Amino acid sequence: MTSFDVFAFLRRLGLAEAEPPSVAALTRLHQAFVERVPYETVEIQLGRVTSVDPLDSVARVLAGRGGYCFHLNGAFAELLHALGYHVRRHPGGVQTTADIEPAITRRHLALTVRDLPDSDDVWLVDAGMGDGLHSPLPLREGVHRQGPFEFELGPSTAAPGAWRLGHDARGSFHAMHFAPDDVGLDHFTDRHVDLSTSPESGFVRTFGVLRADGRGWDVLRALTLSRVAETTAKTVLDDRADWFTALADVYGLVVDEHDREALWRKAVSQHEAHLATAQPVTSPRPVRR
Repeated sequence: MTSFDVFAFLRRLGLAEAEPPSVAALTRLHQAFVERVPYETVEIQLGRVTSVDPLDSVARVLAGRGGYCFHLNGAFAELLHALGYHVRRHPGGVQTTADIEPAITRRHLALTVRDLPDSDDVWLVDAGMGDGLHSPLPLREGVHRQGPFEFELGPSTAAPGAWRLGHDARGSFHAMHFAPDDVGLDHFTDRHVDLSTSPESGFVRTFGVLRADGRGWDVLRALTLSRVAETTAKTVLDDRADWFTALADVYGLVVDEHDREALWRKAVSQHEAHLATAQPVTSPRPVRR
């Protein structure tokens, strides 16, 4: 028995009704999820370790929030299961650059869907990469194009039976590898705590919000908003009101009033630290606090 309101979840995604499982219906669900539920690290930046219990993640999504892979794919898997899809959860690892050895680090949760009535394929479903897939991919070796981006699927050397998703060159990482094991969310608890609290974690070091819409990615790192498509356009949101307006308008992310000052100060500090280490080109404009 489903312990959350499936129709409220569908409304959150802008979908009018539940459809029987199919490739087309799965694609609509995936696209709606990545467009409307932001990949975001607000709670990590505020020093609050969240739960990765999938029903807690569903509640976060229904409350207008997002999260990162454990929350997003955790919640999405619950929705798919409630709609009759056969979902498996896989331990994965993100290979940040080509010179790093591929590994299943359990720092990523990947999903597959199988046994669709109109397809013999297994489908890679991943709503938890931020600047990643807009639609599910058939788990077949080869190059797959989505909008302006190319992804490459093939066997991985990270583990027996593992798969590798090669990211587009404009993406924030080199590849994602996932093992065939079917696991629960408790498999990732220690990794989640580390990613949420370690000073070495990129989620701790830099505030980030991302989304995909099929034509490109919207990527906010600290104060820099990038639209990544055929070309990349960057805007520094150095005005507090503009920054929070972008969070709401681009990502549908409304931050509680009592959290705003702390979050803004974090983003400003990270932006200024980045400027201090970047190659000087012109004198930077001071941030309006």
